[in-house]
Amino acid sequence: MSAKVLTVNELAEYLRVHRSTIYRLLKKGQLPGFKIGSDWRFNVEVIDDWRLHQGTGLLAAEAAESETN
Repeated sequence: MSAKVLTVNELAEYLRVHRSTIYRLLKKGQLPGFKIGSDWRFNVEVIDDWRLHQGTGLLAAEAAESETN
């Protein structure tokens, strides 16, 4: 069984955040992902686990930061 892998655009839709939020979290090392060439990819099972354990607070903080800018 192969794992579902998402692109940045697909992950942004999945998490309901802007693409820039994805890149910001990646730059801070707060989002689990891997690169294929120059493109980021994300395992949906790993993202779900991340979201359950720590993602909610990070996404809320990022959303609040985006609203103030």
